[in-house]
Amino acid sequence: MENRALNPLKESHSSQSFLSNFILGSQDGLVNVLGILLGVSAATNDLKLIYIAALAALGAESISMGAVAYTSTVAKRRQYMKEVSREQLEMKQVSSIEHEEVREIFKKWGYEGLELDSLTNQIASKPKAMLEFMMSFELKLSPVEKDEARRSFAVVLASTVIGSIIPLIPFFFVTSASISSGAIASVILSGTLLFFIGAYEARTTVGSMWRSGLQMMLIGLSAGFAGYLIGRLIGAVSV
Repeated sequence: MENRALNPLKESHSSQSFLSNFILGSQDGLVNVLGILLGVSAATNDLKLIYIAALAALGAESISMGAVAYTSTVAKRRQYMKEVSREQLEMKQVSSIEHEEVREIFKKWGYEGLELDSLTNQIASKPKAMLEFMMSFELKLSPVEKDEARRSFAVVLASTVIGSIIPLIPFFFVTSASISSGAIASVILSGTLLFFIGAYEARTTVGSMWRSGLQMMLIGLSAGFAGYLIGRLIGAVSV
């Protein structure tokens, strides 16, 4: 049976992992496609070309981001398992040193005397509890479950697709003669969503919702504006 005292740490890590993957995918997909849309629409009035560029970016970016999330999570799990093996070996070969390390951690938390001895001995008497204790509080490492890489891939892939579609929506309702209106609407829609993503992050973690929302919106729109400038430059050169 797992040590229940440490379960909240796993649950918290899982929630944080989902949040970071969601923000990573949605923000990256939205900003990337917005920049491409503004750049291409600034260089041409060909709606078909705009759709092709945006959808190609959506497909490539979604798969790429999902793959990066998968491989990075696999690497984190391998690193975690390596440290688990090392810690288990140390618990067998230098148990007295590991026992003292547990004691030092409790000392830093303000425990002393008989209470300190009791807590240290209780943890040291349970190898599984001691291992998880040392991984969390000595090495500062969070557990990476076996299926977390697949979850990260799925969340980042899905959120990147969703984020990529948002700036493209206004272009489905414009004609070649009103592409600039689609670009403006895309900026407004994307900026609004970026703000809410930032605000959601602050609400779920810590910080000001307004500050976090505005910060994410400004960063995302700045990247989109860079795409617009490049498109304008290419369009001017091509004329």
